[in-house]
Amino acid sequence: MTETALLPGNASVAGPREFPDWSRAAAHAAARVSDAAVMAAWRALNYLCAAQLYLKDNVLPARPLRVEDVKEAPSGHWGVCPPVNFMLAHLGPLTAGRPPGSEVLVVHGAGHAGPSALAHAYLTKALTLTGNRPGWSAADIHALAAGFPHTRAYGGEITPLIPGVRYTGGQLGPALAVAQGMVLDAPHRLVVALLGDGELETGAASAAWTARRALFGSGLHGAVLPVVLANGLRMGGPSLLAGLDEAELRAYFAGLGYEPFLHDGSNMADFRSVLAQVFARLRPLGVARPQPVLVLTMPKGATGPEQVAGQQLAGTPAVHKTPLKDPTRNREEFDVLAAWLGSYRPGELFTDHGQPSVLVRQALPHPAPRPPTAPPVAPLAVHGAEAWPLVSAVIRERAAAGAFRLFSPDEAASNRLRLAADGEDDRLPEWASEILNEEICHAWLQGYTETGRDALLATYEAFAAVNTSLLVQHLKHRSARTATRAGGLANINYLITSLGWRNTYTHQNPGLVSAMLETENPAVHVYTPADATRAATVLAVILAGRDRANFLVADKHHTLTFPPDTLRDELTHGAAIWPHLSTPGPECPDIVLASAGDVAARELSAAAGWLAATRPDARIRYVHINDLTVLGTPGIWPAALPDGAFARLFPTGTPVLLATVTQAPAVRALLASRGEAARVRVVGYRDPGRPLPSADLLTHCGMSASALSDQALSMLKEPR
Repeated sequence: MTETALLPGNASVAGPREFPDWSRAAAHAAARVSDAAVMAAWRALNYLCAAQLYLKDNVLPARPLRVEDVKEAPSGHWGVCPPVNFMLAHLGPLTAGRPPGSEVLVVHGAGHAGPSALAHAYLTKALTLTGNRPGWSAADIHALAAGFPHTRAYGGEITPLIPGVRYTGGQLGPALAVAQGMVLDAPHRLVVALLGDGELETGAASAAWTARRALFGSGLHGAVLPVVLANGLRMGGPSLLAGLDEAELRAYFAGLGYEPFLHDGSNMADFRSVLAQVFARLRPLGVARPQPVLVLTMPKGATGPEQVAGQQLAGTPAVHKTPLKDPTRNREEFDVLAAWLGSYRPGELFTDHGQPSVLVRQALPHPAPRPPTAPPVAPLAVHGAEAWPLVSAVIRERAAAGAFRLFSPDEAASNRLRLAADGEDDRLPEWASEILNEEICHAWLQGYTETGRDALLATYEAFAAVNTSLLVQHLKHRSARTATRAGGLANINYLITSLGWRNTYTHQNPGLVSAMLETENPAVHVYTPADATRAATVLAVILAGRDRANFLVADKHHTLTFPPDTLRDELTHGAAIWPHLSTPGPECPDIVLASAGDVAARELSAAAGWLAATRPDARIRYVHINDLTVLGTPGIWPAALPDGAFARLFPTGTPVLLATVTQAPAVRALLASRGEAARVRVVGYRDPGRPLPSADLLTHCGMSASALSDQALSMLKEPR
């Protein structure tokens, strides 16, 4: 029996829904779409993939293939395409017959399957290749092949530049966890994750199999169907899974908590029967019962050439990219290519006008709308005690508004986040998930936000850097998505706390924000509020935003609270002068003291008081920086201060001492891009090379109040 329940109020942007009976889709497909139609769709996809790699003309073969029809330098990846195409051809009828109100999404873990995604987008009439709209025509199918890899339009890899793609392949590992994130709180959704067996050797993919156990009892979710493309080869040699026989494969996946279904794809009718069994066993992700996993053992590069000139191609790394390297100059390769392309009988698959045949169209899915994006929630009003618990209150209130999840690598309590409401026990609420794996937390966040909901990842500063590569790739994905004018996604939000300033030596690494600033991606914002009240206010704002990647750096050990009268300017402009620590009057200051972050504000504000007492003649201006990107160049950073505003805060020619909780080089680079590095001395975290007490670490980095006072004094001119 299929598990059915109403969706909790937190879950969906579209209101209460039930978990569908996915066996209906399989029954619909079997009754209405013949095996011949599915086979024709697979052949069409394979032909279009091979044509993209090799042909520049005669794509709809009106005559025998000629050398001049073939690209002189074929490029792209063939090996992964046939197994991917096999699954896409079979999923078409299942998607078309999906239960009312449900949706089916595909996540391509294999980034090299770009030709497959492009071919599928052409068959489903989603590509604009000529003219101003998608279409099927002889000119369009010619443009599809001759223009590959479509560098300026769609590229040749799996990215959201290709219609229907919601995950950029090539991130190496997180595809399964991203698929899990997509179905959280969305019981109507099925995500089919196509996973290469080489990808399964990565840490993120290996962890994702058991990660779903952390989601047991966390609400009603949709279903994930992992499909392992066990073709036996990585790029350069056999995969580790290739060393397991069938019994070992079954035992491996059964031990992970899955019910494995293995098939080599050689018998179409039998495979469709197996797929129907798989669909009948789909159940919500958070249910503590075995989930189905489909293992497709089709050889890499299936249906391609077996050999050329006595050299074996099939079953070797030669099929990874273009198995025939130089068919325009090598006659034997040309003859093999002609036979290969002809084996698909393209005249049966396409009309003379480039339209898929009636038989092919029977197996195609109906277009599915992009998952809706939850409307932004109005920023929450921050009220209550001026202390770290206020941050927890903001998180709880945002969760109460719905369509929100918090992910944390087993550190919510350690980070002093109180997620349970008053009067409740300390168990994690349904909307919070913990697992001791930074990459899985990010992948869940990525999938959740990609499907239109808000999320927050709260983590230790030192361990956040584990996700650097994932974040860089995620930013590339978001940039490509923006290029298609498909914006409006929920923010990528990180709460980075348990800072290294109060932590052990092994827990000191503020490198993530440095890496994010180095990308110069305009979506990035690095927030460095001065106290817990400001941190809570910033958090409330970023949880309501869209299309940004926000990194909020805030120490969980709250100490000082500064006057709130400049808070609006700090939020609006990213920086503000603090009058209570500045010399009054319109005169140009002798020195500007600037802090970025709570630890920096605590130490530098103390230094400012000491400096004012020691040098009463000196005119001091104190500035707090709430968003580090305002220091960068306006042409790169959208939040950057205009030149005039920058000069008002930091008058030309005035020395600046800037203390930041981050590493100093990234901040220096922001200032250097404005030509301002020479007069600004930046003080930040510097690795001490050994464990030190917190007070000694501040001194080592030049961040203690006394060290900052000495530096400021040295930067002032002698009194007149």
